[in-house]
Amino acid sequence: MSTTRKSTTANGEQHDGFTDEERSAMKERAKELKTGARRRAKADTESEVLAKIAEMSESDRAIAERLHAVIKASAPVLTPKLWYGMPAYARDGKVVCFFQSAAKFKTRYATLGFSDEANLDAGAMWPTSFALTALSVEDEARIGGLVQQAVS
Repeated sequence: MSTTRKSTTANGEQHDGFTDEERSAMKERAKELKTGARRRAKADTESEVLAKIAEMSESDRAIAERLHAVIKASAPVLTPKLWYGMPAYARDGKVVCFFQSAAKFKTRYATLGFSDEANLDAGAMWPTSFALTALSVEDEARIGGLVQQAVS
C-alpha cells in the first residue's frame, strides 16, 4: 500500500510529494555527486561555488559573496563546494555550513545553516540556521566567530 504525502505551502497551495524546488535541489545534488566522483580538486569546486553565487539575484548574491569571504577568512580549513545546488563549506568532505538563497525555495530571507558536523553544541538546544536579509560588519564578525567555533 502506497501513501502520498500531501502538504500545504505557505501560500496555501496543496501538492503531493516534493515541490518543484525540492525536486530541483535533489537533481542538482545527484549531478554534484556524479561530477565530484570524477574529480576532487579544491580549485574546481570553488569555481563552481563562485559560478553558482554569480547566478543568484542581486540581494542573495551580495550576501553570498560576503559570506564566502568571511567563511574562507575565518576557517581556511573548509573547502567550498556545491551541496544541493547551494554554496557549502566542508571539512574532509563533510559539509559544516551552507548558504541557502532566498530565491532557492522562494522564501523571504536567505539562510546560513550549520550541519551536525559543526561544533556549535550549547547545552540541550542551540540554533543550526540563521535568517539573513543583509550583513553588517557586526553580523560578519558574529558569523566569523560561529564558523571558527564550528570547526574547532
